[in-house]
Amino acid sequence: MTFLKPLLLAGLVAVALSAHADINVGVTLSATGPAASLGIPEKNTIALMPKTIGGQKINYIVLDDASDTTAAVANTRKLIAESKVDIVLGSTVTPNSLAMIDVAAEAQTPMISMAASARIVEPMDAKRKWVFKTPQNDIMMSLAIAEHMASSGVKTVGFIGFSDAYGEGWFQEFTKAAQLKGLTVVANERYGRADTSVTGQTLKLISAKPDAVLVAGSGTPAALPQKALKERGYAGKMYQTHGVANADFLRVGGKDVEGTFLPAGPVLVADQLPASNPVRKAAQAYVAAYEAAYGKGSVSTFGAHAWDAGLLMTTAIPVALKKAQPGTPEFRAALRDALEQLKEVPGAHGIFTLSPTDHLGLDQRARVMVRIENGAWKYVP
Repeated sequence: MTFLKPLLLAGLVAVALSAHADINVGVTLSATGPAASLGIPEKNTIALMPKTIGGQKINYIVLDDASDTTAAVANTRKLIAESKVDIVLGSTVTPNSLAMIDVAAEAQTPMISMAASARIVEPMDAKRKWVFKTPQNDIMMSLAIAEHMASSGVKTVGFIGFSDAYGEGWFQEFTKAAQLKGLTVVANERYGRADTSVTGQTLKLISAKPDAVLVAGSGTPAALPQKALKERGYAGKMYQTHGVANADFLRVGGKDVEGTFLPAGPVLVADQLPASNPVRKAAQAYVAAYEAAYGKGSVSTFGAHAWDAGLLMTTAIPVALKKAQPGTPEFRAALRDALEQLKEVPGAHGIFTLSPTDHLGLDQRARVMVRIENGAWKYVP
């Protein structure tokens, strides 16, 4: 029987090592390319996330997908196959995140996206079972815009959005919201994220004579149509989506985006929120952490989406550790299950309560209306 002792000892060592296995977190973000103004604050935020959770060391493996769908898929495969990650955070934009779903589901690895489209988590099916996201759904923000337009006397709306899943998703959701609020969409135009001119689209929008124009873009490329409309003398109301809520958009848009209305997560105007707002405290905590690292006024809502992804992950990991060890299929499944059961988790953008049918978990507490005034964000009660 003595020959069994080395085998037994090796087994005990393996068990001991597995009990202290690190948790590997894979991250793919758009730190370069057209979506860089979104991805950079997300990348910065990853550096602020906890290095240990539930007594386990956390390793973050961060890759740049350069705002490219193919690169996002390749990164996801690499993180899962080579880095053996227990969870994937990313990507930054909707097209990338949609393309990553098949990879995450095939490997049965939970994924938390930082992109907005509801199609990332809806309709729920066997693949989306593994996918979660933190940004507010387009319909929630579309309703906020439509309600503000209707209360401001707007009757007709011109729409111009990205010629990809983000723009199309927004058109579909805003059209529903507009109908509910008695608004008529009189123009529907598209442009590419990397385009440098939208002259033709602008002329069509102006000829439709809408009371207001909604630009469904994100990051700095969303400033292009608004600047072009301003140059052509358009004097109606301007609206943007929550995809522009960062300092780079204000810098690029300059005086041409003054007076613009947009829905945003509460974190954008955390200090302006009333004390009774349930998100204020959590939003201020993120702002304080980010600005301590990167300077006053540097915070953006996109970094806060990454922060919220980290909060969900941090809250779920201790629950999963009670059922399985990191680096195993059982742990990944337990982590997925734990994410799905989170209740009333306060984040920078809202309060998260997830379920088997809701992998976002935000309600109306996750939105506010904001106006751009003097190059800054102004809370609109």
